[in-house]
Amino acid sequence: MDLGPWEIAIIAVVILVLFGSAKLPQAARSLGRSMRIFKSETKGLINDDEDKQTAPNDARAEAARLREQAARLEAQAGPQELNAPQSGGDSTTVNGVPLHQTEQGKHS
Repeated sequence: MDLGPWEIAIIAVVILVLFGSAKLPQAARSLGRSMRIFKSETKGLINDDEDKQTAPNDARAEAARLREQAARLEAQAGPQELNAPQSGGDSTTVNGVPLHQTEQGKHS
């Protein structure tokens, strides 16, 4: 659909009649602001897509770093016995947790 000079002139006259000469500059500024906002939002969408493509690599690197840190902490702590009885005369443990005398009757 090609617009000739007469069609453009008719559209301009209709716009001038609808908005009036006083509101036309304000409408043009509003249109310009809307176009800037639209452009910035579309750029934001493109940047979000790029971030999503790089995010799995970042997550894998973070997971590897956390695994290495956990291994270092385990090595520093040394071997530990699970479910080891606690020192103390009357303590009984369930899953490594010491029970008080009032709780011993419930689990025995």
